[in-house]
Amino acid sequence: MGGQGWQAVKPGGHIGGARCDRGYSGRCRQHRHQPHNRLPPVGDHDILTRLSSPDELRQPILCIQDIDLHLAIIARDLARLQPRPRRLVMSDPVDSTRQPAQHAPMQLQFTHHGAVNGVTGSCHRLTLPDGQAVLIDCGLFQGAETSPDGARADRLEIDFAIDTVRALVVTHVHIDHVGRIPYLLAAGFKGPIYCSQASAQLLPLVLQDALEVGFTRNATLINKFLALLRERIVPLPYKQWQTVIAGQPGLRVRLSPAGHILGSAYVELEAGTGSTRQRVVFSGDLGAPYTPLLPAPRAPMQADVVVMESTYGDRVHDSRKTRRARLQALCERAFGNGGTVLIPAFSIGRTQELLYELEEIIHRHAQRPAAPGARWGQIPIVVDSPLAADFTAGYAQLKAHWDAEARRKLAAGRHPLAFDQLQTVASHGDHQRMVDQLARSGRPAIVIAASGMCSGGRIVNYLKAMLGDARHDVLFCGYQAAGTPGRAIQQHGPRGGWVELDGQRIDIRAKVHTLSGYSAHADQKDLLNFIGRMRTPPRQVRLVHGDDGAKQALATLLRQQHAGLDVVIA
Repeated sequence: MGGQGWQAVKPGGHIGGARCDRGYSGRCRQHRHQPHNRLPPVGDHDILTRLSSPDELRQPILCIQDIDLHLAIIARDLARLQPRPRRLVMSDPVDSTRQPAQHAPMQLQFTHHGAVNGVTGSCHRLTLPDGQAVLIDCGLFQGAETSPDGARADRLEIDFAIDTVRALVVTHVHIDHVGRIPYLLAAGFKGPIYCSQASAQLLPLVLQDALEVGFTRNATLINKFLALLRERIVPLPYKQWQTVIAGQPGLRVRLSPAGHILGSAYVELEAGTGSTRQRVVFSGDLGAPYTPLLPAPRAPMQADVVVMESTYGDRVHDSRKTRRARLQALCERAFGNGGTVLIPAFSIGRTQELLYELEEIIHRHAQRPAAPGARWGQIPIVVDSPLAADFTAGYAQLKAHWDAEARRKLAAGRHPLAFDQLQTVASHGDHQRMVDQLARSGRPAIVIAASGMCSGGRIVNYLKAMLGDARHDVLFCGYQAAGTPGRAIQQHGPRGGWVELDGQRIDIRAKVHTLSGYSAHADQKDLLNFIGRMRTPPRQVRLVHGDDGAKQALATLLRQQHAGLDVVIA
């Protein structure tokens, strides 16, 4: 590997309105809620307008996807607008004392456009010495989180220069990693979108759902946009190098399984050749070693720089056996109170993992009493999320990517994502009837609904109806970002506090629990192992995608375990 020669660069509301059952504000085209605010019209040369008549989009009135998906104002045609001044960026040079004297260092620059002050809005740029660059992810923000260059949940237009960006590499299809792709295309990006083969199949589903419920239900328009997206997508097999930028110094990319959700990958980028070669790893979101359905991630052999997530850099998860026992015990206590267990969960990944674990509990304890007069084999498991149902079907179609344990279950005739007790709720009417029935009856049930941070989606209606009733329980299985209703419920619920949902103050009488072991993110031990198990360890680790406390805790341990390692908190 060549000598160290990289340089770090730090770039200098939510629409009001009623919320539809899928968690969107403004006037939902499907359910016709009246908004408090009307968005301004877009120009005739908006990227979606190019695919349809101007009349179709002259007055777009949008909704908000699971985690505040604002496909509200897709960027205007840049050719018709005066260019806005770009924000100045400041470089913080990396310590050069470790560079070999015999080689001129290759100056690589890192710019973090998101997932710096929190865990959402992932978007990172690697720039070569000749100015050519690639982006790693392009995701949405939620809650109070913002980017260093001013983007936030209600300001999603691409406001950084993209004229030298040659490609986008997608680590996985969670909306906080891909949700701004339509804005990127609208801003004029014309390069390829590299991702894993499974992500190539799932990414159009994510953005199709976003467009259908957040922008237009015109099938012709949607299909043309998706055709454009599919033209840009370049599926890459795992473990194979692909040239991204030709020439010198050039750049090539390789993807490896990250174990976070189906199709997730960490990214290796290699620039230059011979003694000047530099290898950079972007971790994306790393999964825990025993995540259901997915093979465990394996650390790369070597790297010069690692840009690594730190979501759980300050804690260690429960073991899989422990968390499953806790899940079962928690559900049985809730059923004994005559209530329902509400699990806010993102549609992609977490929902499928929970179904996999619940199927295992039912398989082992089908005849065991779960509630007065009801056995585990009789408890309904309700997935109330159209997108989650679509992705569960997508997971089932991608069995070739499942781990060995999951494939053994299939061979034995079991169906971890399509068992008898599973019920899916599609229509808005069926959703509302399910909420009313469970809130009134006290029927034992487990409901999994989006969004995972309670910032939108159908889970909000369940919470409004049931959070004030002590019979019910709320179970958080994933990270809750600052400024989201999920964080407020998690923090204040155990103390008998309150939360505001859709402008209503809801007193929290339901019991609130957190099972961190079900997180799809690696914990502190796993993150340390990702670095420690490299045969040739990196010279620098840049920590992103985490709260300050998690970054600081992880940075301290990395420095203790690896003498001389340059750990940068981005």
